[in-house]
Amino acid sequence: MRNCNPCLRPALPRRKTVTMQHAAYVFDAYGTLFDVHAAVRRHADQIGPDGQLLSEIWRAKQLEYSWVRTLMGAYADFWQLTEQALDFALRKVPSADKGLRAKLLDAYWRLDCYPEVPAVLKALKASGAKLAILSNGSPEMLEAAVKSAALDQVLDDIYSVEAVKRFKADPSVYDMVTTGWRLYPGAVSFQSSNRWDVAGATKFGFRTVWINRSDQPEEYRDFPPALILPSLEGLLAAG
Repeated sequence: MRNCNPCLRPALPRRKTVTMQHAAYVFDAYGTLFDVHAAVRRHADQIGPDGQLLSEIWRAKQLEYSWVRTLMGAYADFWQLTEQALDFALRKVPSADKGLRAKLLDAYWRLDCYPEVPAVLKALKASGAKLAILSNGSPEMLEAAVKSAALDQVLDDIYSVEAVKRFKADPSVYDMVTTGWRLYPGAVSFQSSNRWDVAGATKFGFRTVWINRSDQPEEYRDFPPALILPSLEGLLAAG
């Protein structure tokens, strides 16, 4: 199985113009810019037929641990939660070789980004908008992922929850952007593939865009996104 980084594929055709409707575009990282299932897929041949199940459990537990720890007031950085979630997943899926633990964790530092990401971010940057990541990830995780995807030249800032030691969807996380950039929430367009994250950002006051990559059903109807897109590419037309 070839390990192909989507970021190295030919860029999408450049659009002639991008109408900037917001002063800032802020992106969730995992699942929005970076494919959280790429680590398992990279070793799919060794893991076997239960690889997708392993990856789904790993991701679900990673998020569950972040929510529970925020509710308890017992912060641990996202890398620790990623390790703990993988350990649970490997126990839950006995067919998966536990000897792959180190390889899977190493692959998580170099997740593939989605194919449209570089071109979309470059176009938005060229329009004059400020760009940032706002993520549960630790600073070290985010720096590694951004450099691996060669996105460091287009991002103005990377906001990690490490600064407030609470995970999304706590309002203090979203406030890092408005405080750091001295903007009203309504001036920020926030993009996430996680519907619960979109709900939290909507409640905070951001203009939100749900990147519904896997065609999930709607939920949190009392906190609707301004826009639903199948990928980030639609931002170039929607603004």
